[in-house]
Formats: sequence, C-alpha cells, structure tokens
Amino acid sequence: MPEIADALDAVGITNPFPIQEMTLSVALMGTDLIGQARTGTGKTLAFAIPVIQRTVAPHDPDYDQLAAPGKPQALIVTPTRELTIQVANDVETASSKRGTRNLTIYGGVPYEPQLDALKSGVDIVVGTPGRLLDLANRGALDLSHVKSLVLDEADEMLDLGFLPDVEAILAKTPELRQTMLFSATMPSAIVGLARKHMRHPMNIRAEAPDEDHMVPTTAQFVWQAHDMDKPEVVARILQAEDVGRVIIFTRTKRTAQRVADDLADRGFPAAPLHGDMAQTAREKALQRFRDGKINILVATDVAARGIDVAGISHVINYNCPEDHKTYVHRIGRTGRAGASGIAVTFVDWADLTRWKLINKELDLPFDEPQETYSTSEHLFHDLGIPHDAKGRLKPAAPKEPRREAGSRPRSEGQKSSSGGGQQRSRNRRRRNRTRGGEAVKKAE
Repeated sequence: MPEIADALDAVGITNPFPIQEMTLSVALMGTDLIGQARTGTGKTLAFAIPVIQRTVAPHDPDYDQLAAPGKPQALIVTPTRELTIQVANDVETASSKRGTRNLTIYGGVPYEPQLDALKSGVDIVVGTPGRLLDLANRGALDLSHVKSLVLDEADEMLDLGFLPDVEAILAKTPELRQTMLFSATMPSAIVGLARKHMRHPMNIRAEAPDEDHMVPTTAQFVWQAHDMDKPEVVARILQAEDVGRVIIFTRTKRTAQRVADDLADRGFPAAPLHGDMAQTAREKALQRFRDGKINILVATDVAARGIDVAGISHVINYNCPEDHKTYVHRIGRTGRAGASGIAVTFVDWADLTRWKLINKELDLPFDEPQETYSTSEHLFHDLGIPHDAKGRLKPAAPKEPRREAGSRPRSEGQKSSSGGGQQRSRNRRRRNRTRGGEAVKKAE
C-alpha cells in the first residue's frame, strides 16, 4: 500500500529485514502464521504492516459499511508496558499517512483517557493483557469485531504468567479472524496455544535451524569481578571508545537504583528503570534514554523487556543472569538489526556455578571467567578504554557545610567568637533540658 510505504520511507525505512520479507506476503493474504525470530530482527513491522493494510480507515469510502464503525478491527497484545509503547510507536509511524485511529492500553495509568478514546472510536488497539481484559470485562472494550490479532513475544507472556489472561482475551474475539503469533522460543505451552486458537498456521523462522539464538554481531566478555570494585569497572567501561547508549542489567530493583545513583554521582548521565518506580517515571526515563538526554539506563529484567532503542552499543550484566534465556535476552538489546555491540558480564564468586550452567547451555567459551579489576590491563585493552580513564567522569560538586536551622552563613572574613559560641551552645542545651521531657513525649 503506497500510504504505508511512503510513511516508512519518510523515516528512512526502505529495505525489509529477512523476517519481514518472509512474513509480509503470507500475512497480507490473511493467513494465520507463527513467526519465530529473536528480538531486534524487525518483526514489529512484519505484523504491523499487514495489520494496518487490512484495517479500514475512517476516510475510506467503505468505512461506514463496517458492521460496527469505531470498534477495534485489530488487536496487538504485548507482555509489558514498555514493549506496548514501543510497538504502538511503530504502528503510529507506519500508519501516519493511512489515518487509522490507534490506541495504546496498559496499566499503571488512569483509565479515563483510554475510556474516552474507546468511546470516540478506535481502529487498532495495542495493549498489555491485564488492562485489556479489565476493560473488556467492563464492557468498555468491544473485541467482537476484531479481524486481525497479534500475540507478540508470546514466550515472555508465558514467563510472566499472562497466558490465562491471553486465553480469556482470545475467547472474546471472533473465531474467523487472522491470528499472528510471534515468539523467540516455542515452549510446549505456546505450541498448545497456537494449536487451540490458530487455523492451519504457516510457520516462519527467520534464522537457520542450527543457530544458537546468540546475537552474532555482539562481542562478549565474561569477567569474574568483586562486588566492591564493580562501580569502578563500570565507570571505566563507560569511557571506552565508541560508547553510545548503554543498558546495565541488575538482578534486583534496589541494586538498579543504587547503581544509577552511584553513576550519577560520578558524573555519568544515568537513570534507573525498575518496578518500584511509578509508570510515569518509567516512561519518562525511557523517553529520555530514547531522546539521548541520558545514555545509560540501569534496569531490572522485567522493566527492560521490550526495550527496542537504536544505538545501544554496550550491555553490562552487573549481576550474573539467572539462566541462559535471561542472558540471551539481555545481550540481545545490543547488536540489533545488523549493528555490532559489546556485552560484558560480571560473575561474582558465589555465582560461578550458575554461570557454568549458562556457559554449557549456550556452548560458550567462558567456562572459567577471567578475574578482572578496575586496574586490570586486559580491561583497558579489550574494550578500548583510555589508560587515563578514572572512576569518575567529573569531580563531585563540593557539599555545602551543614548548618543548624535559623543560622546564617558567615562571610568569608568573619571570625567566630569562641567564647560567644560556647555560651550560645550552653544556653541552647539548658533550654533543651527544660523542654526535653515534653519534646520526647511529642516525638513518641
């Protein structure tokens, strides 16, 4: 469709990736399909283009002939809020000249704007399972006229426990619809879902059967590092040659916040991204990362699912991943769409056994991670770090001396009177003793 091609051309997208080439001809015919491809291969447009093309836009002559004008014709289900926003942005870009009304639905934000948009009429809905099902059960989201349905990152939905919600959503859609399912892996539960809800699906795999799902353009470094020295090592990595955007993965929300705060204190433009943050704060951090206002994101695995940002040059696993799937997912944030990237993994002494299992599962050559410190020569050599790089990008701002409430700062030439100061201190202590009992009671 020229409108879609023109919209993509306007943002510099002219040549399809393999998954797009293999998928588009099948999807545009309305055939059910299962697309298996790792993240970063361009699969969003592989389903977004057919969805947009098969959706009747309000300005089309036959729009009023629809059974229910203004009700969603297409539904794209994604596992996380961040991925929902990313997919919705791609759909918006590809449909900018088509004129479809698109709505993004996810939890953690007020209902009213989503309810108002649904009342006004929408054509394509992109959302997370929980909020979609909530609105459908309320009667606000009518899925009975959906003719195109996409399940994106189906294996992630399984891992996050969303499969029952997905089943409930599918039950609210027409049986005669086109269903497209995309997943990096195909666990038995996803295979069962496909058999139950899809009609003779075409299987499309965008990579060779013997490929190990690793990102081929990503250089991997696995080092045994001491927890107290990690901040210093990270600070030096961030000063390496050709550093663009960087994602640092941590195991816990507390560690993500601590590492982000530490990097900011060292002068590096970093922000955290974890589940304890309000949704608006998470969106703001991710948008600043996309806009280049910060170039370091410190994230937990769940919060970082679905992040698809161009120019991520380095991924740092601050903590050893839980398993081989998590490792592949993390380092897949870089080396995307044919670009090259660098992945660094820190393995604590206590995590050596876990790492050995990951190493064996993925057939990697890092069974004995090299002991590495912030002063190690190979650190500077392997990553192209200048030898004069320090653990701080800029000097810390001098902290203001603490003053008691009500006191005034002394001028540069003012000298304190030792005797007067001691007398005032004694007077304060005397007053405090007089009111001490009452103050303690009030505090309690």
